[in-house]
Formats: sequence, structure tokens, C-alpha cells
Amino acid sequence: MPTTMEDVTAKTEAIEIDPKSGLALKPTMEKEKLVSEGEPKTTETAQEKPNCTNGAKTEEEKNEKSGQEKEPNGATVKEEEVPVEVEPKTGISFAVKLEDGMQLKAVGLRKKSMLGMGLKIYGFGIYADNEKLKDLMQSKIGKAPSKPTKEMYQIVIDSDFGMMVRLVIVFSNLTMSMVRKNFDEGLGAAIKKLTGGKNEELTKKIMGEASDDIKLTSGSVIEISRLPGYVLQTRVKGEIVSKVESELLCRAFIYIYLGDDPFDKEAKEKFGASMVSMF
Repeated sequence: MPTTMEDVTAKTEAIEIDPKSGLALKPTMEKEKLVSEGEPKTTETAQEKPNCTNGAKTEEEKNEKSGQEKEPNGATVKEEEVPVEVEPKTGISFAVKLEDGMQLKAVGLRKKSMLGMGLKIYGFGIYADNEKLKDLMQSKIGKAPSKPTKEMYQIVIDSDFGMMVRLVIVFSNLTMSMVRKNFDEGLGAAIKKLTGGKNEELTKKIMGEASDDIKLTSGSVIEISRLPGYVLQTRVKGEIVSKVESELLCRAFIYIYLGDDPFDKEAKEKFGASMVSMF
């Protein structure tokens, strides 16, 4: 839901106050006028200063415009571009590696049927601590499988190594209450599948403290992380809205992406292929 902003420019006249008398002096604009009519200016601004290079840009100016920096020895260093993977159905880009070292394992799309239409709700990227995942697969599975197995997915669901799912909103009319309802339903079904029963109180904790006043627009980011120690942390538009320690909740959350009925089957298959490639 794109928002519009109106730019309002207010022109104000600067007033100087004599610190001794407390009286207003002549406005700055008037003083500048007197200078321009009477005494010649003796200082030059950076824009008025003549260019001694006859229009040629200095090396510093070129580097500044191109985003390059110089090391002390004078060598030019280009800023590194972060590689990305594009989710094809939405065109959303996801960095293949995060600053904390987590690596992108799969991208996908969450769709929801409303009024007989399949609406695109958000694109997502699944990240994982690659080294921990690799060690886990090799120690638990041993021999390299020809294709991902249910046991491999279950190991990921049941473990507590670091993972994160980054959601990028596509549906412009999405609200926090809609997001909360979506996760309540998904987590509720996952918990029932894992335990055979319901736990509504637990399912509501993932988005429980996220205010309905948070405005979600197309491009808004929600990050849900499984931290070591079975802690599920939710961050909405950069702000932490919940942090819950629960092994069951962590398992249920990963299950909705890698379980028997995932939000996006192709994303689950991509994650599986990445696990096989570790052997």
C-alpha cells in the first residue's frame, strides 16, 4: 500500500539577536544585500571557486561519484556488490549471504486463496548456519543420499542451530492482524501434526506483541529467526516484537516451510537439494 508524502517548503528569514542588548539586529538577508551592493565579497564559496583544472574532474571527485575509496597507498578500492538470488514469481532479491554468515538455502512464495483467487502474500528466503547444517548432515546421515530424505528434513526441524526466514511483503493491503492470523493458522496446524494436539496460547506468541499500528507496505520486511537454545525471535521492520523460548514453537515454525505440507513445495525441494550438495 504505497504512501504519498507532500513536501512543504517554508521560507523563513533569519533574525540575529544582540547578546548584550537582547534587541533584534538587521535580518541576515538585508545584510547580504548591503554587502552585494556596497563592499565586494572577499570570500568565495566552494561553488564560486574557479576550477583550475579547466573542467576536468579530479580523481577524488571521480571516486566519490563511482563509490570507490582510496587506501592510504593510493590504490583505488571498489565497493563489493553483494550477490543476490531473485525469487522468480515476485522479482524480490535476497542476499545469498548475510553479515552474520548465514547463507541463503532457498527462496519461495507464500500464496493465500481469497475470494477464489490465489494472492501473492510475501516472498521469502530461508537462511541457515551453513557450517552447523553441514556438520549435522554429515554426522547424522553419513553416506551421501541421491536425493533429500524425510529424515534429513526432520533433523533440520528438530535441531536448534541458527536459521532465519526473511519475509518480504508483496500484497500491498496486508495488515499485522492478517499476518498474525496467517501464522496462527500455520503454526496451529504444524503443532497439531507434531504433537497430535492444539496449543493456541503458544501459537499466538510469535506475533503476539506486534502492534496493529505497524504499517505494512509492499517491500516491508519481517524476519523470524530460530536462535540456538530453541529461541524464536520475530523482527518486524527492524524492530524486535517477540522473543520466545520454546522447542515446540521452533520446530513448528521450521515445519511450516520444510514439513509435509510446506508453504512452497519448490522452496522445500531447493532446501533439500542444498543439503544433498553438502556431502
